[in-house]
Amino acid sequence: MRLPTTNPAQWRLFVAVWSVIAIAAIVASGAFARRDATAAARRQATTASALHAAVLRSELERHRSLPMVLAQDPDLARLLSRPDPVVTGRLNRKFEALAREVRAAAIYALDADGRTLAASNWRLSTSFVGSDYRFRPYYFEAMRDGQATFFALGTVSGRPGLYLSRRVDDEAGRPLGVIVAKVEFDALEADWRASGEPTYVTDADGVVVVTTVPAWRFRTTGRLSSDQLRRFTATQTAGAIAPSALPFDAVDGETVRLSAAVAPDLYAIASDPIPGIGWRLTLLAPAGEGVSRAVAGARWLAALSIALLAALSGILLRRRQRAAARAVEAEQGRIELERQIGLRTAELRATNDLLNHEIDERQRLESVRQDLQDGLIQANKLATLGQIAAGVAHEINQPIAAIRTHADSASLQLQRDDPAGALRSLSSIDRLTERVGVITDELRAFSRKTRSETVAVGVDGAIDGAILLVAARLRENGITLERRRAQAGLAVLAERNRLEQVVLNILQNAIEALDGTPDPVIAVGVSLKGKQVSIHITDNGPGVPEAVQARLFTPFTTSKRDGMGLGLVISRDIVAGFGGELSLEPSPRGARFAVRLARAS
Repeated sequence: MRLPTTNPAQWRLFVAVWSVIAIAAIVASGAFARRDATAAARRQATTASALHAAVLRSELERHRSLPMVLAQDPDLARLLSRPDPVVTGRLNRKFEALAREVRAAAIYALDADGRTLAASNWRLSTSFVGSDYRFRPYYFEAMRDGQATFFALGTVSGRPGLYLSRRVDDEAGRPLGVIVAKVEFDALEADWRASGEPTYVTDADGVVVVTTVPAWRFRTTGRLSSDQLRRFTATQTAGAIAPSALPFDAVDGETVRLSAAVAPDLYAIASDPIPGIGWRLTLLAPAGEGVSRAVAGARWLAALSIALLAALSGILLRRRQRAAARAVEAEQGRIELERQIGLRTAELRATNDLLNHEIDERQRLESVRQDLQDGLIQANKLATLGQIAAGVAHEINQPIAAIRTHADSASLQLQRDDPAGALRSLSSIDRLTERVGVITDELRAFSRKTRSETVAVGVDGAIDGAILLVAARLRENGITLERRRAQAGLAVLAERNRLEQVVLNILQNAIEALDGTPDPVIAVGVSLKGKQVSIHITDNGPGVPEAVQARLFTPFTTSKRDGMGLGLVISRDIVAGFGGELSLEPSPRGARFAVRLARAS
């Protein structure tokens, strides 16, 4: 807009009008900015409060089941019913390890009189062992109701924490004592404090129990009744603690201003309940600085906008013409851009089709490769069965012949009216039949074509199955088998039949390598290191030639005249499929193979 130069009255009116517009715009924009910034701060506070509440609920749920599980411990019931130093020491160490694992401040057991018999802090100078806690609500409420939840200062440590307790009963339902777990929230408070948002948690009476501002602890959100105050002072034992109101100056229902302990400023407030325990989490999100910045920015923006509007009003027509010209250029540019996008989209579509075709082809080839590998593994199984067939047949023929002899004996004994002898013969036939069944079941299971995911497989069971199949060859060749069994229940991640196939292949190689060796011996052992289980198979034969060792696991590499050189390659692929490793280890004499697999947890 062009300013008038010949009429001072018009100029004064122009200035007056734009001044009023500017003042109104600045005031209105500041009010709108304040409202929006405050609402944004409240939304931020609500989100942060929900996240903090979720973390607290997770922490409480993680510890709440601890007393319930420990109350079922037979050692605990034994100690509470009849104290014993051995059981006490075992429980002390168990509680100590468990407290360290779950990050509990303390775990301890109280007898029926409230005296501590075992505790996780038994090594420390502040040990609870021997302390009398019959006066603590978590003891007598648990003895009365079966369980209790209680927040207070520790009588020994002087540190605040949540006590979770559960009564321990004998088989007749009589109370033996109480198991207690104390949870401290120092780490949680530190994490919340790092966010820069003051946060506190109140109990059912409105008393602050967890907070990022230590000066607020045991303050209240409102005035306590005489009963609440009496209960509070009766349960807090570390000095004279009297609750006082939090230092808040109310602004409205959703914002507050702090007057002490934290730098005074405007804060947006949000609150979330913690179900099951009667607590409530409250979070204060700083809003003052953000509101001030938003108001100042909005006012500056309004002033600048008004100034620009006033300055640009005089050249509006020319800018409009330029805008029309730029609109034509923009339309032409849009058309060209759409054309380029169309060309590029066609290229990408063609490339994508080609990529999909390559993916399908790779998947087909992978399926063919897997089928070939499974076929090769099954062929190796059948070839192995062919090698041990004669020995297995001999293993079966012996009990069959004995079955026939016992059957004849039973017939004669029945003719002689000797039922006791006939029963003994029939019992022998039953045992021999069971032995034949074990051998044939193992052969049938081993020959079955399998392809499954890894599961928990007992180590000794897989080794026993492989040894059963080569037992006849071991006896036939006069080979001594030294077997060191694994610890009870040890299992690995594998597939039973394929793990047997690996062990059987290595045993077959060891038997053939010991041909001509005086006093041949094969040693089979199992070791556990961390989460890894190792199966070691060692023979005292001539060992693997150095020229063969470097390419031992390469297809068609063998030191046997009639060997194919595929057994170890297949075994290595099977073990690798389990996520393990098959290797040849150094040995002073003979060959030593190690199968390393992950332990099943």
